[in-house]
Amino acid sequence: MDTLFSGLISSKTRIRLLVRFFFNPEARSYLRELAKELDVSTNAVREELNQLRKTGLLTSEKNGRSVIYAANTKHPLFPELKSMVGKFLGLDQLIESILTRLGDLEKAYIIDDYAEGKDTGIIDLILVGNIDPYHLNDLSRKTERYIKRKIRTLVLTIEEFKSFEPTLVTRPNLLVWTRQKQR
Repeated sequence: MDTLFSGLISSKTRIRLLVRFFFNPEARSYLRELAKELDVSTNAVREELNQLRKTGLLTSEKNGRSVIYAANTKHPLFPELKSMVGKFLGLDQLIESILTRLGDLEKAYIIDDYAEGKDTGIIDLILVGNIDPYHLNDLSRKTERYIKRKIRTLVLTIEEFKSFEPTLVTRPNLLVWTRQKQR
């Protein structure tokens, strides 16, 4: 899976920036924050940010002395890049497997680092519904091997989720799936 982007894009920093911005398009960051997070020089990050901005994939705006960068959600390739990043991280397959094999899922959230678009290697997932824990454990192990990332899950019933929701809103979170209401 890692070769999906690395075969197309030779710069590891550029790949990490695309993942950072296109996994969670609401994410906003500035140069020094990105350099520290990616553990590369500010010059290397600046060069890649400038390239991505020139192609129109990122937007930038001045905020005092800092320049804030974000994914350009109006770019014609935005939906495809967002989808590619999801595939790169293996999240599309994980959610699909949960839906088809694990029971009655109501909602699925990614929280913390991945919700901010940071590929730290540990995906924190909250699943709401009546989920088969044995099959979830088995599926998580298989998916981890495939996507080369650790998956930590918190399974909550709908009632438990209602009590947890105030905590959820204080943490970075991204709703990645919700059951469609029947009309």
